[in-house]
This record gives sequence, C-alpha cells and structure tokens, in this order.
Amino acid sequence: MEITLEQLTRENYSHALSIRREDIPEAWVDSAAHLMEVTEYGLAHHLIGHTYLARYGGEYVGIIMIGEALSWDTDPAEMRGKPFYRVMGFVVDREYRNRGLGGEILERAVEQVYAEFGRRSLALGVHRDNRRAGRFYERHGFRPTGVWEGNDEYYLRLLED
Repeated sequence: MEITLEQLTRENYSHALSIRREDIPEAWVDSAAHLMEVTEYGLAHHLIGHTYLARYGGEYVGIIMIGEALSWDTDPAEMRGKPFYRVMGFVVDREYRNRGLGGEILERAVEQVYAEFGRRSLALGVHRDNRRAGRFYERHGFRPTGVWEGNDEYYLRLLED
C-alpha cells in the first residue's frame, strides 16, 4: 500500500478530526481545528504551501502542514530575512505509528511543496517533553538549534548552499 496526500479542505475536514491523537497534547502538536484555521488564513492571504491529509489503505492516517513562514520574533537568526517553510501540526494516527509511515508522509509532503512552490529551508518546533519527535526529525535531516519559542525548540533543515 502506498501513502497518498490530499489537500485539507472544508469538505474533508471531518476526516482530519477523526485522526486519533488523544495521547498527544495540543501543547505538543497543533490540533486539526487550528490547522484548518491557519490553512484558511494562508489561502485568504495568498501564502504558499499546503495542509495535507495522508491516506494509507483507504484510511486517513495523518495530517501535516508545510507553508510559507511568516516572520516571528523568535525565529532563529539563520532564518531571518530568508524565505522558508514552517512545518506545523504533523501527527500520525496512533494506530498507524511505528510503521515508517511518518517518515514517508513527511518526505512526500516536502517533495510536493517543493515541486509546486520551489525549494526552501524548513523550520519546525519540537516541545521540550517530546523527545521522541526530536529524534524522528533528526533522522530526517533536521537539527536542533537551541533557540526556543516558549516550550518549543526550533529544528531546522537547511538547504545546501
């Protein structure tokens, strides 16, 4: 079976809500409701990127947003003044974890955004108590920066110059 991605819309939003993630606090990963709100903001303001629902074997198994980053005061110095994508809200349904699907979803989403909008460095936040997520992102080319926004440490995957 193969992972397929479809863009999050109001029509398929109920599927985003059905992704089982009750073991992951919203302080660690944004909720589907928040992602829908940010997605609609991005569309209204013509920002580039997408929020994807991931399907596997006909089931909705994950959600991820990769979009044009608006500048935040807390952004790491190496990101300031440069266009980059922010990864938000990435979660895999609890019944589908530890099967390698998360890595496939992440890389496919990155590839699709790159193909449609061009390559940029990536940034995301990992909650201080979510060490497992930090190790996952490090395996996928992100590095911790030591720069914090509240309880979230910035992880970066920079493009090769």
